[in-house]
Amino acid sequence: MTDIQKEDRPDRLSVHPAVVDGVLVVTVRGEIDHDGRDVLSQALTSPDGAAPPRIVADLSSVTFMDSSGINVLVTAHRQVSAAQGWLRIAGARKPVERVLHVVGLDALIDCHPTVEQALNS
Repeated sequence: MTDIQKEDRPDRLSVHPAVVDGVLVVTVRGEIDHDGRDVLSQALTSPDGAAPPRIVADLSSVTFMDSSGINVLVTAHRQVSAAQGWLRIAGARKPVERVLHVVGLDALIDCHPTVEQALNS
């Protein structure tokens, strides 16, 4: 798969979806905000618009995330849960991890220090 970027602000957010052992791993780089939410949302869904049943969102290269990112992750979590699947977050840096904790998303979505741990838990 290829990187997905918002064309008018390519330095702000990029995502790279790849399938690892049947799990969609979405590696995210940059800032997840209002401008990039559609890019992330697109990466977390299949071409037909459905959410794959198992997803790991690798946030290890995310430097900032606001409520737009939270909303995208909650929506993706709901979609995969409805399909008897799961969404896991991996590698969130301290500032992003704090946002996840403050809004309680870490209680809703399993968070792991690494992609490998998220894949194997």
